[in-house]
Amino acid sequence: MDLCHVPTVREKGWYLVLMAPNVKGPNYAWLDPSRLYCHPQGLQDCVADLLQPFQGDPIDMVAGIDAMGFILGAAVATVLRKGFLAIRKAGHLCVQTVTQPYTDYSGREKVMEVRTDAISPGLRILLVDQWVETGGTMRAAIQLVERLGGVVAGVAAICIEDSEGGRWIRERYKCAHCVPSGLQPRFDRHQFGWD
Repeated sequence: MDLCHVPTVREKGWYLVLMAPNVKGPNYAWLDPSRLYCHPQGLQDCVADLLQPFQGDPIDMVAGIDAMGFILGAAVATVLRKGFLAIRKAGHLCVQTVTQPYTDYSGREKVMEVRTDAISPGLRILLVDQWVETGGTMRAAIQLVERLGGVVAGVAAICIEDSEGGRWIRERYKCAHCVPSGLQPRFDRHQFGWD
């Protein structure tokens, strides 16, 4: 799809066709959603779809997960007129932090961190990431927020796969994603729904 083309009918997830498959091998995610961020209407509609389930919910801050969650998270925070908190890969913040080890979608052991001076007890935080595949990264972000006394107001991602970790998150937190239910099984199998 052309980056300037806007379809006449824009149903939930129409912009997913802008994503590109992995051509670099197993050390990369199976799909790259970042091209849809280049499409002005696609990005706006993606953010609107992510926020729809949270209409009227109390949200004090948005947190995005390093690194692609920064793009969506900052866009969501701007629309909500809320602050944005970056949850980083460990070793990038020069202030007091708390850390959480986790295993990412590729099976690699990693550590993430968040600054200790941004989350106060009871602060309601919407967690945003580009994708939830195995759930390990999002679960670590949840643990960081809750350890500092914050409340996870919800989880938003372009796709939350129906993995064990994805189900764990959906069972415990209010969630939003952009994949229409008819395409979800294909995304869970890492197949395009439009080819």
